[in-house]
Amino acid sequence: MSKILVIDDEDSIRRLLKVSLTHKGYEVVLAEDGEKGVKAFQQTSPPIVLTDVKMPGMDGIEVLKEIKRLDPDTQVIVITGHGDMEAAIQALKLDASDFINKPVTDEALSVALKRAKHVLWMKEKLKEYTDNLELMVKEATEELRAAHDFQENLIQSSIDGIIAGDKDETVIVFNQGAEDLLGYTADEVIGKMEMGRIYAADMAPTIKEKLDGEACGGRNRLVHYETTVVSKSGEEIPVRVSGVTLFKNGLDTGVVFFFQDLREIKRLQRELIENERLSAMGQAVAGMAHYIKNILNGLQGGVYMVNRSLKKDKPILLSKGWGMVENNIGKVSDLVINMILYSKERQPDYVSCSPNEIAQEVYDLVHEKALQSKVKLVKEFDLSINECYLDPNGLHRCLLNLVTNAIDACILDPQQDKAWSVVIRTRKEKDGIRFDVVDNGTGMAKEVQDMLFQRFFTTKGGKGTGLGLLVTRKIVDEHGGVVSFESSPGKGTTFTIRLPHRCSEETQGNISMTERGT
Repeated sequence: MSKILVIDDEDSIRRLLKVSLTHKGYEVVLAEDGEKGVKAFQQTSPPIVLTDVKMPGMDGIEVLKEIKRLDPDTQVIVITGHGDMEAAIQALKLDASDFINKPVTDEALSVALKRAKHVLWMKEKLKEYTDNLELMVKEATEELRAAHDFQENLIQSSIDGIIAGDKDETVIVFNQGAEDLLGYTADEVIGKMEMGRIYAADMAPTIKEKLDGEACGGRNRLVHYETTVVSKSGEEIPVRVSGVTLFKNGLDTGVVFFFQDLREIKRLQRELIENERLSAMGQAVAGMAHYIKNILNGLQGGVYMVNRSLKKDKPILLSKGWGMVENNIGKVSDLVINMILYSKERQPDYVSCSPNEIAQEVYDLVHEKALQSKVKLVKEFDLSINECYLDPNGLHRCLLNLVTNAIDACILDPQQDKAWSVVIRTRKEKDGIRFDVVDNGTGMAKEVQDMLFQRFFTTKGGKGTGLGLLVTRKIVDEHGGVVSFESSPGKGTTFTIRLPHRCSEETQGNISMTERGT
């Protein structure tokens, strides 16, 4: 009977898992928190551990680290709550054998256990082989042949792709896992193909550089490096690759790589992101109720003033009331657009456009608001930037969100004697385009910075939705770019968007100028 340790702070889940696992023929040990779970593991030494991620005190990630320290061969399956994608990815990086989402279904549990048992079986067989290697060397030729056959079977039966090359990097080992992954047969590859041909684009030199360097596992080792390989049909497949340079008598004799197919993990990651996004929109009504109520109050107030002006024939009230209506309709429009952009998975609509023109449009759009708020709006555009392939609508939304937030940060600044300013800056960099939005407003404390990209978090109280920065980061991620920020309380904030190069065929200019205006 196999033994399993279940660690979860929820009694109902522990009891449910015990019933299910006992029915499957397992001996189940229960623990109600991380510390007790580690003690139970030391006492019972189960080969498989099921642990919740979110627990008071010692959480599941710490439990995973401690168990792997005590026994690296133990298979730890983490149980994540809905939306805990980052915790799941962190657990996999720490060598968790698998992760399953709450509520735990019998099918998902069975698949995870099957994988864990297979890995244990493989490790047990490998250990048996290693322990007996010295003895087998002394055996007769027939025993050596049997050992060779077993080794070949072990390589061929591996779920991961195993590819080895000689000192000239010509493929000499290509197992069944590699055939399944890449679509080539061993006969098509062995002795005929260089290993570098399986990588996407120009990744082969990068892989060799990583293998020769110290950063990814030590010199002549590559551990859990994520890259892309290309199948026979041309499909680009995400993989996690580990490898080692082989030596004999101090001389380089070849290299061997192990490839783990990440397509299913990436699909699950995308599914988790999508589910989290849809769940977020489901919570939007409650999370933004106060903001929506303020919009409705503003609309009602504007309508009231318009009606009153018509009845009393007071044009001043009409202008003021209609302005309130227009302002709040704009808020409704921004809210709807942000909700649509955040809730839907989309690919950027790349067209040839000018980054400076997009920044100029944002400048023109918010210039009047900045003047009314006594905020000096400054533009610093790098005129050497030619047209690039970007999604102009998406980038416009990102810059508009950041510039609007920067103006609000100045308005909310308690230092009323400060000369507020917001700078919109574009720069051409070696690997792409950079946009900066710089303000000298209220700035952010460390605890605010830590929460900045959390769902529906806002520093504007009932005047904000918390969607703007989420939408901005989502659009930048879809471009393959990065959004970052630096902030100091009382001094201001700088947000930076970096997008990779997607230049058109036009010749890039060499003249760099700076345009400044107010």
